[in-house]
Amino acid sequence: MESRSATMGYQQESKEINALSIHGCDGENVNWQERALALKDAIDLFRGKWKFYILKTLATGSLRFKDLHERTQISPKILTRELQELEQNLLITRTVRKTKPITVEYAVTEYARETRWVMEALISFGEKHRSKIKEQLRAP
Repeated sequence: MESRSATMGYQQESKEINALSIHGCDGENVNWQERALALKDAIDLFRGKWKFYILKTLATGSLRFKDLHERTQISPKILTRELQELEQNLLITRTVRKTKPITVEYAVTEYARETRWVMEALISFGEKHRSKIKEQLRAP
């Protein structure tokens, strides 16, 4: 399954989503098409099973590919794809060291560190949602 990165254009989505300009609570015009696309970009940025886990693992410091693979136990093929998408979206850096053999290190960018509050909010909401569902399942 191909995931679209936030850096790619959304020409098709622009055609599919109706642009509605209405007055928001603070009186300024709100372009719902732009807001919908911004939300889609944010969701696509973290799409997939492993992106949060990779970012969390790299948050403690840069790691070589082999070390990242050993810590996460993600298959090399999937890990490579996820790392490429994270790099395209400016969340990690890839540094090739001219050693023998050549080594490649990955590190979280400052931009990625700005997403921490997003992750915390999602975790908090997920915990609340999980608790609510468990309550509902226990109810007669």
